[in-house]
Amino acid sequence: MPDGWEQVAERKPRFVIFGENHGTKEAPKFVGDVACALAAKGEHVLVAVEHDAIHNPAFQAAWSLQPSQFEAALRLAGWKGREDGVTSEAMFQLLVRLHSLKEAGGLISIVAFNGARDEAQRERFKALPGQGPHEAAQAENIRVASRQRRYDHVLVLVGNLHARKREIGREGSTFKPMAMSLAPPDEIVTLNMAAAKGTSWDCVLKPGYKRTADKKIMAGDIECGVHSYSGDGDLRHLPFISLRPLAGISSDENYDGFYWLGNVNGSKPAVPKS
Repeated sequence: MPDGWEQVAERKPRFVIFGENHGTKEAPKFVGDVACALAAKGEHVLVAVEHDAIHNPAFQAAWSLQPSQFEAALRLAGWKGREDGVTSEAMFQLLVRLHSLKEAGGLISIVAFNGARDEAQRERFKALPGQGPHEAAQAENIRVASRQRRYDHVLVLVGNLHARKREIGREGSTFKPMAMSLAPPDEIVTLNMAAAKGTSWDCVLKPGYKRTADKKIMAGDIECGVHSYSGDGDLRHLPFISLRPLAGISSDENYDGFYWLGNVNGSKPAVPKS
């Protein structure tokens, strides 16, 4: 278990949210370390990952298979064609690692929670402002999965925008991020990723692109690949968690604390587009 987990445990949260910058090797590994350490103590853990909820039935079907069949089945569950870092090799290996531990007797479950799982859910949330429908669907999907069994911990790995505990204003509207809709604040600990320099796999506007209010961004304007990650400082410390302000890391009131990864490295898509 990484240093600092005791600060989280003292609060006895129902949900621990790890906000990440997508596309690093280190963030999924960190969440895997936490999940495996908890399972090693005999605790029942649900790991929620930001894959489309429409593919969750396929995730669950793969989860029930033997190790020799799991990877092939998982690759067919919505990984191909998405290049924003969510479907990275590191994310894939996180699930393979958790499945292996489950097969060895660990009490670990998974859920894919991103976006509306069906048309009925989409319809129920469509009146929310801005990105609110997407955030509300994420939250409900995690909540529903968390009630399927008695879990000691629910660990959520998600882009750090969704992990914020304050409303977000964008393009003339204000919406609640997923963390605000998931549960009361005292049931949640939300952590932002902090790291030194390195790289990440992400999608950015191509060099030289000039953005204007009336210009729609097209697929050809975006470049996906390994890019430099500027970092948040260099603590020269092994990965850890802190719910307390720490010199060298900017305090952010949108989160309860942060998890430190050290240097980061980009992780390419697990299933290439072609």
